[in-house]
Amino acid sequence: MKHLLILFFAVFMAAPSFSQENDNVKTTTYYFIRHAEKDRSDKTNKNPNLTQAGILRAAKWSLVFENVTFDAIYSTDYNRTKQTAQPTAEKKGLEVKLYDPRQLYSQEFAQATKGQTVLVVGHSNTTPAFVNTILGERKHENIDDSNNANLYIVTITPSGEKSDLVLTID
Repeated sequence: MKHLLILFFAVFMAAPSFSQENDNVKTTTYYFIRHAEKDRSDKTNKNPNLTQAGILRAAKWSLVFENVTFDAIYSTDYNRTKQTAQPTAEKKGLEVKLYDPRQLYSQEFAQATKGQTVLVVGHSNTTPAFVNTILGERKHENIDDSNNANLYIVTITPSGEKSDLVLTID
């Protein structure tokens, strides 16, 4: 765990350099997380809120991202994703923008976020699918339903080179 924390802080200390200008063109950096723990007490509820543990995890994400300067924060239009994004958005003074999980990394989204640092909150299936779509390869599988701790960081350099990193933050 200690090594993971050292790696994690090293990545975030380096993150500002990802967005430094290079010939007036910036690197695009995406941070992807799955929503925090949702209320599973009513199996018929298709749009549950976060549990108390989920609320605490959402607050923890805002601390994890404390030193990241986001240009935008996106969420699907579900209570659990919006509630996960909200603490970070509030700390950053940003509004949560909605995206359609059926239109992952559309041309419009790519253009709107080019050169920016962006947080995207999704689901166990849409988060890795979004990352895969950006990378142009099926690299990441769906997230296990009990896992709300993955962080995917994807960068696109001004030359179009793409890379990713996956961390687990518990």
